[in-house]
Amino acid sequence: MKVVAFERSVQGTGASRRLRNSGKTPGIIYGGAGAASVIELDHNALFHALRKEAFHSSILDLEIDGKAQKVLLRDYQMHPFKPLVLHIDFQRVSATEKVHMRVPLHFINADTSAAVKLQGAVVSHIATELEVSCLPADLPEFIEVDLSNIEVGHGIHAKDLALPKGVSLVLHIEQENPVLANARIPAVKSADTEGAPAAAAAPAAEAAKDKA
Repeated sequence: MKVVAFERSVQGTGASRRLRNSGKTPGIIYGGAGAASVIELDHNALFHALRKEAFHSSILDLEIDGKAQKVLLRDYQMHPFKPLVLHIDFQRVSATEKVHMRVPLHFINADTSAAVKLQGAVVSHIATELEVSCLPADLPEFIEVDLSNIEVGHGIHAKDLALPKGVSLVLHIEQENPVLANARIPAVKSADTEGAPAAAAAPAAEAAKDKA
């Protein structure tokens, strides 16, 4: 995904405010062999790019004065209540060095699972992304979570996933194998099932009372 930026010649709070008033967003590029570079980007183009999932999880081609470099989006700040991007940070990446990145999860085949089709279960998505480690060329835009074999009362865990080649999970001590999705029978259905015998017994009780 391509991003166009321009070198920024002035810095400081006042300069950044004037930049935003002119429809630009200040930013910075850091990491790699080069020194940190201050940049500016067209705000409207950036605002729309931030709405795309791939912008957050892909290696970006950041072009400055016709020269492109590979970067990752690392952080951005939004105005508390205005649709305004205040600042954005990019990190340079090397083709030979692994990166750590949070990648979005795409859940598929829930409707075809026996838990949903035959048992009326509801599948809940517990996580929306996972942290992975890989070389930039192997970074996936998303990871698919196949729910076709999910069972009621059980979940799909991170280690259950079939990851793309060259991609490994980054798991932490507090969550060595987090749950990504689970299937449960809705409480309303359970209550209806339990209430059915009682409802059926009521007329019989009334009949016995009348005979007495």
